[in-house]
Amino acid sequence: MRLAIDEAQQALGRTSPNPAVGAVVVRDGRVVGRGRTQPPGGAHAEVMALREAGAAARGATLYCTLEPCAHHGRTPPCVHRILEAGIRRVVAATEDPNPIVSGRGFAFLREHGVHVEVGLGADASASLNRPFFTLMREGRPFVILKAAASLDGRIAETSGRRTFLTSAAANRHAHCVRAQVDAIAVGVGTVLADDPELTARGIFRERPLLRVIFDRRLRTPPDAKVLSTLSAGPVMIVSTPEASRCAELRKPLEDAGATIDASGDGLRETFQRLAAEQQIGSLLLEGGAAMHTAAWDEGLVDYVRLYVTPHVLGNGGVELLSGRGFSSAALFERRVESLGPDVVIEGYVHRAG
Repeated sequence: MRLAIDEAQQALGRTSPNPAVGAVVVRDGRVVGRGRTQPPGGAHAEVMALREAGAAARGATLYCTLEPCAHHGRTPPCVHRILEAGIRRVVAATEDPNPIVSGRGFAFLREHGVHVEVGLGADASASLNRPFFTLMREGRPFVILKAAASLDGRIAETSGRRTFLTSAAANRHAHCVRAQVDAIAVGVGTVLADDPELTARGIFRERPLLRVIFDRRLRTPPDAKVLSTLSAGPVMIVSTPEASRCAELRKPLEDAGATIDASGDGLRETFQRLAAEQQIGSLLLEGGAAMHTAAWDEGLVDYVRLYVTPHVLGNGGVELLSGRGFSSAALFERRVESLGPDVVIEGYVHRAG
């Protein structure tokens, strides 16, 4: 199962909205086939492993990190290929949380004489695919709060003023993170202060990166850098019906390539629509402080990635969570890594109850 999990890890960031799955075929104690989920529309991990195994799959054991699918989607059901290959035993880490699939793959295999075991490597498998599990169970993307802060917990010197905090090493790391998510969201204050491109520079992506700007009054400049990088992915501006009715505000942004969402929805409703309509399974929330605070207060933050720099900005600086600072004790499965002069602290958010 460790080898199957390794395969799944290599597929991370390339399979959305599908989960990253790994599979290994073992016969007589020897690995005869390995596979991982291909980009959407491509073969699933089980099929890739069976192809590599060929005739050696007959009578073998298939290890997979998620329940094999039993429905027709973009590809045929994996359970049919498993039967055709002559697999005798399937060891899966977890049941698929997708209600279309959940339990049906295992039931089909058992009905056709395949011995099925579930649970080996379950925690590691679930950790790999937390975005997919969140999407299936809560109907919204897995939200990662990303911020850079000084030693005294400030993200900028003063509100509305751009502040450079992190090193080149931390910036490269942040771009790698962007390459693994489906969408990035910021508030208009971040656009006005920093004028970011919101791209994963220099990193290949299988799927265009959706950039979302929460801008109730349509203050985003039509010449903002994010609108000059549409080749990296679309830009959606979430506004209100009132602001969107003003053609003087709306039309220049539409002419620049932005899509205006006039729903006036809050964070939770917008995230749910992104999941339902655009299959956004993971979202990187980059700021600013008001966005971070709103998402934190609504219980929408699933993971925190905080870059801490060896600087002190003082009392005039902007606080990360508008006075609601939290400690690493609020996180589990924590990781701490040095990136040049900076440190990144990250972990999953623990919510009481």
